[in-house]
Amino acid sequence: MAERNSKLALDNKDLADAFFEDSRLLGIMAPVKDYQFCWHLNNNIGLDFRVNNEIEIKWLKKRRWYYFSVYEYEEPTRFLSHYVYNTQFDGEYLLPEFKHLDFLWLMKGDEVSDESLQETIQTIRSINSVQLVTELAVSQIKNKENLIF
Repeated sequence: MAERNSKLALDNKDLADAFFEDSRLLGIMAPVKDYQFCWHLNNNIGLDFRVNNEIEIKWLKKRRWYYFSVYEYEEPTRFLSHYVYNTQFDGEYLLPEFKHLDFLWLMKGDEVSDESLQETIQTIRSINSVQLVTELAVSQIKNKENLIF
């Protein structure tokens, strides 16, 4: 009987494609703490973002831990979940190709119309500390795996 050396490997591309299916993504530049930004979202838009420590992104790099918090809000009347990622921690970037962005807002689980997305963008822009809001195509992101929790 021949001995077989086989390894199972995760296909990160398929995993990322499945994770980002039916999603919309916004990049936001706002030089404030993550909890302050989410407080503004909750008070200006009427949402209820809460930090979710269970999906916080943790990296071990050069024998040091880096933590990227993720805030979550699930719409009560739809199957739509919203996630706000803090993209920076102590000099490390969740997405090195987008170092200028402070936050990412991921909407997934249900369709988000172009009109609804534009309304959300305009509302975010009305927050004083926000300098930039732009929609990102998932195809623009080189390190998609970094966003998967």
